Amino acid sequence: MNKNTLIFGIDISKDVFDVYNETFGHKRYSNKEREIKSFISALPEDAHCVMEATGCYHYRLAMLLHDKSIGVSVINPLVIKRFIQMKLKRVKTDKSDALMIYNYGCNQQLEYWQPEAKYIEQGRELLSLIQTYLKQSTALKNKLHALQSRGTNKGKIVTSIKRQLRGLKKEQQLLENEVENLVKENEPSLFSRLKTIPGIGNKTAVLLMLHTANFKDFSSYKQVSSFLGLAPNERSSGSSIRGRSRISKTGDGLVRNHLFMCSFTACIHNPQCKALFDRIVAKGKSKKLALIAVCNKLIKQAFAIAKSGLAYDPQYAKK
Repeated sequence: MNKNTLIFGIDISKDVFDVYNETFGHKRYSNKEREIKSFISALPEDAHCVMEATGCYHYRLAMLLHDKSIGVSVINPLVIKRFIQMKLKRVKTDKSDALMIYNYGCNQQLEYWQPEAKYIEQGRELLSLIQTYLKQSTALKNKLHALQSRGTNKGKIVTSIKRQLRGLKKEQQLLENEVENLVKENEPSLFSRLKTIPGIGNKTAVLLMLHTANFKDFSSYKQVSSFLGLAPNERSSGSSIRGRSRISKTGDGLVRNHLFMCSFTACIHNPQCKALFDRIVAKGKSKKLALIAVCNKLIKQAFAIAKSGLAYDPQYAKK
């Protein structure tokens, strides 16, 4: 990045966003399209905007900046939080956050943000809605179970709950089919190749592709494991801290759950995964630990297939 680039630190929320630059000072704008366009039109040509990833609130501003060919970086909020803690700052306001994001941008190597493909964004939105419906179904099932435990098996309430459950199940199936068709239409080759891995089915292949954006931003399978929260997290220091190693669980729980269920099938039908599982159990380790290792093995195989363009080959290691 050019050393003469003007960094603008942006702290964005639901209704407003605060902007700080050493030359232009602090300004606050309404988070509406008209004011966003007014802010963008006032930016100099060599501007580079730095902001946190704040769920859905940062996306519109980042997209409009990108469309105007203005440099933009979207930073993980945890990185900014640790940077603020490192500077021993105690004040927490929108203005101070914009200043600290500006300082971060001035002192760190920034990567340019690029929007995901439209079908990736659409697929993730569909998956989010499916998860919402699943939570609603669980809540309704719990309510139905509570009623039936009291002996209430008939009546308008029970009928209404059962009707809602049928409707939610139908909607979930429709959306799942839509997500799968979306992936098949845009990345049919990768989708087919991932399914050649024994243990990985349609749903898991779709989840891996959408959550990793087809593995394009990862340079090793270990990065994918860490991103999905399946990398081991060791806690030990000196002679006093000897914490148990656990997986970090920082990624999406839905992908982890599907991979864990896939690991049972992989231990039977996937030769490499079966050998890994047997070897770990033979050492006296727990079966759960071995299954998590199998999850990481599946990620390694999926990553290799995505990067190589080849299908799964059970004899690859021997060759």
